[in-house]
Amino acid sequence: MWVVLCFVLGVFFAFSPSGAQADEPIAVSAPEWLMLLRRQYKRPEQIPFPAENPYRHDVATLGKMLFFDPRLSGSQSISCSTCHNPSFGWATPVHPVPNLDNNIRRHAPSIVNAAWVTPLFWDGRVDTLERQAAGPIEDPNEMNSDFDTIIRRLHKVRQYREWFEQSFPGEGITQRTIVFALATYQRTIVSGISPFDLWIDGNHDAISEEAKRGFQLFLGRAGCAECHRSWMFTDNSMHDIGLIGQDRGQGALPGQPPEANYHFKTPGLRNIAIRAPYMHDGSIPDLRGVVRHYANGGSIWINRETDIVPFDISDHEVNEIIAFLNTLTADTMSQPPILPSN
Repeated sequence: MWVVLCFVLGVFFAFSPSGAQADEPIAVSAPEWLMLLRRQYKRPEQIPFPAENPYRHDVATLGKMLFFDPRLSGSQSISCSTCHNPSFGWATPVHPVPNLDNNIRRHAPSIVNAAWVTPLFWDGRVDTLERQAAGPIEDPNEMNSDFDTIIRRLHKVRQYREWFEQSFPGEGITQRTIVFALATYQRTIVSGISPFDLWIDGNHDAISEEAKRGFQLFLGRAGCAECHRSWMFTDNSMHDIGLIGQDRGQGALPGQPPEANYHFKTPGLRNIAIRAPYMHDGSIPDLRGVVRHYANGGSIWINRETDIVPFDISDHEVNEIIAFLNTLTADTMSQPPILPSN
């Protein structure tokens, strides 16, 4: 767990003045340091696709149509993109509010870079996007639909019949082909090049000095990089970060040991500036609150050991970390498709 953190801190010490501490100001823009960091934060050149569902352009295009199509929901009023909105980092900008019609407790997680994410869902209950795709569709508290109904609806649309037959000859519109198309499209949702990427790649002016100091804190005293690592800024693991609530996360899944209680998936931090509110329950409205939560070691209202360690931080250092986090957001957007009519 400490491999990345120790490596990067070692680089910091190597280029620090003699006797400097890990979070004292140093020449964080040194070309030699950036060259070493590139190995840790290098973006992959290809998207991984499973052998049983390899990339095909026509399937990805069909999956995008389905992702934005409200006919996949029981009410035909919402789509996958309702909660995974590209304008908000492929998440949703509202706090989950249970009402008489649903029991939603969790904030919709971003699906950006989902091709590299496993396990999936906040509680890590599935390991593939093909399995994930069916979950929200059939959940009575989310899209509240079923595949028999969806298949009948899509069969009424001539273009869908033609597209499915072209993409899946001899099989056409089935539950399998629907989830395969959705999963293929979701794997193509990759975060764009951000100012941080430009900086790591050698453009020393791509981010501010404040953000560079924030990155140093992120790697050093704040300990963020212990879980938020690699180019996606996640370890793809489950942790208890000390939030209040009755949701036991991974611990509520069948067969889990007691120590899995309150463990939730570490989210990646790409496009984090536009993904508020934060945490699995959407309980923290802004990044300042997130940093303060971690600095406190979790909520003061809980009585359990968590996976985070408190640390001292000043207001201007909070600003520095936020400045760094803002550099992880790219400007690219996704345009919704024009859907076929019945």
